[in-house]
Amino acid sequence: MTETIARPPRFIAYVPLTDLTPAARNPKRHELELIIASIDMHGLVEIPVVDERTQQTLHGHGRRESLIEMQSRGMRAPSGIAIDEDGGWLVPILRGWSSKNDAEAEALAIKLNRLPGEGGWDPRELAEVLEDLATNEAELFDSLAIPHEEIDKMLGQVDPETLPGGGREDETPLLHLPDDGERDGDKLSPDGEGRAPHATCPACGHMFTSSR
Repeated sequence: MTETIARPPRFIAYVPLTDLTPAARNPKRHELELIIASIDMHGLVEIPVVDERTQQTLHGHGRRESLIEMQSRGMRAPSGIAIDEDGGWLVPILRGWSSKNDAEAEALAIKLNRLPGEGGWDPRELAEVLEDLATNEAELFDSLAIPHEEIDKMLGQVDPETLPGGGREDETPLLHLPDDGERDGDKLSPDGEGRAPHATCPACGHMFTSSR
């Protein structure tokens, strides 16, 4: 059941892209080409947040810059963007939050960028998802742009034979954690059965190697 709130504390509004003002200070850096590619593929999904007190962007500077660049390149307007009568791009933003002062605004801006990544990843579940994408949706897998070294490090924590299609998927997964065996350079030593921790994915093989 959907309930309508007369004056919701948070709401979405569409504003001209040219009116989306950046914060005076924003220490976050962005890989604009990756953001542009993601927006072009999936549309604008995570919308910018604006501080009601300052009317400046609180969160979403990378998306703002990417949309400006996309428009300047003459790219098509992504889904989620509306077009005004003059052909300008209208961007959805989250409104309704107001900072007490500049210090609170900057602290929250850092939290919104930093906290989502603090939990890390479950290596086994991530390996399964990456395996499925690499096997069935190669374009989506490539769009993740995860460095090969990062994938190798993640797979080094998972016994690949316990992944789906690995031959022992019904067994409790064995994680090769950093203190699980002696190191040989940057690699972990094989486990008791002689399996190297940096084996390729049993389903997609070379898709997870540096030679992919």
